[in-house]
Amino acid sequence: MSVNAQAYVTAAKQAIDRVVVGNGGEVSRAAELIASALRAGGVLQAFGTGHSEALAMELCGRAGGLVPTNKISLRDVVLFGDAPREVLHDEKLERDPALAQRLYELAAPQPRDVFVVASNSGINGCIVEFALLVKRNSHLLIAITSAEHTARVTPRHPSGLRLAEIADVVLDNGAPYGDALLPLPGGGTVGAISSITSALLGQLVSVEVVRQLQAAGEVPPIYLSANVPGGDEHNLTLESRYAGRIRRTA
Repeated sequence: MSVNAQAYVTAAKQAIDRVVVGNGGEVSRAAELIASALRAGGVLQAFGTGHSEALAMELCGRAGGLVPTNKISLRDVVLFGDAPREVLHDEKLERDPALAQRLYELAAPQPRDVFVVASNSGINGCIVEFALLVKRNSHLLIAITSAEHTARVTPRHPSGLRLAEIADVVLDNGAPYGDALLPLPGGGTVGAISSITSALLGQLVSVEVVRQLQAAGEVPPIYLSANVPGGDEHNLTLESRYAGRIRRTA
């Protein structure tokens, strides 16, 4: 296989097609869980570490997206907690299971909240421990992960569990083992795909949530772009309904 931009486009299109076809039923199931939580006054709590944090950003606080969403990140232990900022210098922080309890506490979720947790590998200690906490506290959990990658690597959590083994609904982002699509002649691969396909899954679920709410005669709480006239006013009005429950940080 050639290594060039067009080859990546071709491989990425194939991956996207597989994700769309392979996750149709699970996208609907995930949307049902979220729509039910929103109807009950809950919010969507989204968490990812490393590059999977991009999925949480895709779901939370952006134009065209759902307003009742809260992004959880490793930085929260410093921004909203009492941890020294030096802890963020640890490039392997996502592997620490002990961090999960503090992140959950800082999010202060209500029983009706639903969670989306993203991790391409689905094996790191913080992610797995966080998912276990979510289920111990009786929340519904949607996972976005790579089925191929997670099946081929050893879990780092003491339980021996993977994210996909804990969640109520699992969405497969279709990324291959190692994430990248194009093999190099001397070994290795280039052209990561998980961020693209995970973002696509996030948008598919969000759109399906809106469809379900509209079908029930409800007005979906959707953000306008802050960069169009009236956007700030519209968004602040909707955000005020969830004051103290959703955080918006840079």
